[in-house]
Amino acid sequence: MLKKYNSYQLLLISLVSALFVIYPDITWLPFDLEKLTSVEKPNYIAFFLFRYVFFVGLIFLLIKINLQNVKTTLFNKRLLYNISISIAAYALYGIVFFLMYAKVKHFGSLVLFQFFFISILSTLMGHIVILYTEQRKRELEIEELKVENLQSRYDALTNQINPHFFFNSLNGLTSLIRKQNNETTLTYVNKLSDVFRYILQSDKKGLVTLGDELAFVDAFRYMMEVRFANKLEYRIDIDENLLSYQLPVLSILPLLDNIVVHNRIDSDHRMVIDIYFNDNNELVVSNPVYPKLSPATTNGTGLKNLESRFLLLMNKQIRIEDRGDVFNVYLPLK
Repeated sequence: MLKKYNSYQLLLISLVSALFVIYPDITWLPFDLEKLTSVEKPNYIAFFLFRYVFFVGLIFLLIKINLQNVKTTLFNKRLLYNISISIAAYALYGIVFFLMYAKVKHFGSLVLFQFFFISILSTLMGHIVILYTEQRKRELEIEELKVENLQSRYDALTNQINPHFFFNSLNGLTSLIRKQNNETTLTYVNKLSDVFRYILQSDKKGLVTLGDELAFVDAFRYMMEVRFANKLEYRIDIDENLLSYQLPVLSILPLLDNIVVHNRIDSDHRMVIDIYFNDNNELVVSNPVYPKLSPATTNGTGLKNLESRFLLLMNKQIRIEDRGDVFNVYLPLK
């Protein structure tokens, strides 16, 4: 906060404040015009300028000290500190004035009040600034705690994805090994490596481009198509101009995994998953519904996880539409 005040700003504040301090002298100036035509004219002007410059310097010094050196938040201590400096300045003012004019005229109650007013002014300014600084500091600390809390919640949500997907992938690999198709198995392992690399790096990301997410889906697609012996198909219809849109990392994976968990996929129930944009600029993941004869054992964390991450990272909600024969999920993008 203090760094926002440079010397030029402080000087401008001091010049304006000094005008208010010597305002009584300015208002009396028309009644003292005879002095300006007398032999005392040079001395009178010098005296007026001396007072103005002295007050400007004092205000500048007090404000600078209050903003940079006095750290206490107690108003009384700050006021006592400023009054002490003002008393010393008042004594210096009297000495200089006496040496210049060999008299103590204009050194009475009005001048004393002006010095007291300067003390109050600088105290209030320093007190307000320090309170504002402390308030901003507390607000920043609260924001940092909120960010840390959101990050912790996001990390916990992301970590829920990995174990579930890991075991499903191993099941697919086990099936290929039993079939002894070495070439397909090797390609599967390579794709699995790409998928896991993306998942492991996801903890360092919040939002990713749609292009990155679809590249991940492409690797995942191969694994699922091999696993289900071409009984599962992905149809992705996305214009290249839309690939720069952003969404939370690993947004599509839970939806694709959810389809496999809750639906029969066989020769009689060929699964076709469509991924496209609708007129509302939402990413739509759509699939026909072929319910399993025995409902899958699941706690529904997949969609809840996805909803939570969209709220945390984008402050937007996903839409879920179950038509009975078709299941659609609408993901808002940024």
